[in-house]
Amino acid sequence: MHVIDMGHDVYKANDKVAEKNKKKLDKYQVFSVNVMGAIGSGKTTLIEEAIRQLKDKYNIAVIAGDVVAEMDSSRFKKLDVPTIPVNTGKECHLDAKLVEKALDEIDLSNTDLLFIENVGNLICPVDFKLGEHLRVVIVSVTEGDDIILKHPMIFKTSDLAVINKVDIAHAVDVDAEKMRDDILSLKPNVPVILTSKHDWESLETWISFIELGVKEAQNR
Repeated sequence: MHVIDMGHDVYKANDKVAEKNKKKLDKYQVFSVNVMGAIGSGKTTLIEEAIRQLKDKYNIAVIAGDVVAEMDSSRFKKLDVPTIPVNTGKECHLDAKLVEKALDEIDLSNTDLLFIENVGNLICPVDFKLGEHLRVVIVSVTEGDDIILKHPMIFKTSDLAVINKVDIAHAVDVDAEKMRDDILSLKPNVPVILTSKHDWESLETWISFIELGVKEAQNR
């Protein structure tokens, strides 16, 4: 009996499209960031803050993915940046094909930085590359300090980890430093940023990390 591994074929096909997406972005020197995290982790807020601080320096676009994408995409549109909402319907993640279609609606020749906000969960997006240059996972202290070890793969496959809402860690009886240690136990060299929308210094670290990627893309 010949057994076909459908999952492997799906991932392989997705990876081919993702590589095509990345080559297209490289052609136009666009730095792309795949922002992953659970619902309520603060993905939209951190992207918004980066847009506010960087849009006078760089041309920014957003692909906003969700089961119903218009809610978050409307927040980005208020910041006057091109925004493509991508409704995933029953799917719990973006895939490379959806991003490929969205890229056709973006003027890449007039774009320096592309944020891709993935669907809100810590499981489904792990296996689907999109063509991004930077994979970011954002987790909030409100999710509990055991959340990292419960979802190891998304942290093992990310290039940057953000622990958000650290200003309320004490209020929710969570140890943010334990969360950092757990991330590093899974991927020892990954950069980990602790952030709060009420702490400008932490936001500046997040924004500086993104800006560094844009500059590197422009120098390629």
